[in-house]
Amino acid sequence: MTSMIIVESSVKPGLTAFQASAEDQAEVHELILKTARWLHSKGSAQWGKLLRGEDDHNLGGAIARGEVVIFRTSKDHRLAGAVILQQQPSAWDSRLWGLEETDSEEGTSVYLHRLVVDRDNSGKGLGRELMQWIEQGIHFAGKDRIRLDCIAGNDKLSGFYKQCGYTYMGETNGYNTFEKMLINS
Repeated sequence: MTSMIIVESSVKPGLTAFQASAEDQAEVHELILKTARWLHSKGSAQWGKLLRGEDDHNLGGAIARGEVVIFRTSKDHRLAGAVILQQQPSAWDSRLWGLEETDSEEGTSVYLHRLVVDRDNSGKGLGRELMQWIEQGIHFAGKDRIRLDCIAGNDKLSGFYKQCGYTYMGETNGYNTFEKMLINS
């Protein structure tokens, strides 16, 4: 298994990145659920399975593998955001990206899931700053791209990913897929 190396911990003044630990799991889970409830209130089906208690991305396992980064404010150490960065494709990713076990390309991708920003920090550009930090503040040994997806009907989120420099790769099973090559891989 390849390791994720956090090159720098400061995202911006007042915000620091940390690798999540088991002690952070309940708080991260609640932030993700809070976001899922907000999406549902806006009429989006994105992350609807979470509201039914299903977690395709296994937050606990991702934390145990060191694949979850949390972002805390320096002032009060409050959780401002989180993200899962999987270095091996999950069953979900393999289906979505059409990967097979013999596919050599799968080893060069990082799969970004569950990027969340606390609703109190939304609309302030924090999501974009976190995306930039993910690309520049972490070194992924042997990885040259980040892949992510979102529900196909979420035009706002799709537009956000395009604004962050991700290339739309197509739609698979009702999900838009995006990819961005890493400069310092």
